[in-house]
Amino acid sequence: MKELTDFLGRIPAIKKPVSSGTFDNGLWWTKFSIDINHELAWRVVQELGHIVNYLSIEERLPTVFYPVSPPSYLNGGPEEFLSWVIESTDKEFEPVTLKEWFEARLPSVDDLEGWNLDE
Repeated sequence: MKELTDFLGRIPAIKKPVSSGTFDNGLWWTKFSIDINHELAWRVVQELGHIVNYLSIEERLPTVFYPVSPPSYLNGGPEEFLSWVIESTDKEFEPVTLKEWFEARLPSVDDLEGWNLDE
């Protein structure tokens, strides 16, 4: 799991720490926040959503990516309380395998220019 959480922590706009764990049924999860004021924040959400949820219409990865938050009226806005979760849906799918999918398909985490879209 550490390889995946370390990699996620290197993606632009993702705030550290990136937390993770395993459910009693053997499925794993990771949770993090995104700096919504970062210029690449929504690009990061779009890229992660594409790979984790919708890489292929016919053969999707056994993972889901979604936002989670306590009610804003009790706590505050998305800058502090909006988080993002990636969960596995198959205990045979290892976190390091998702990291490899990210490495092969995301722009380089070490090259911010690669994350910018030419419009």
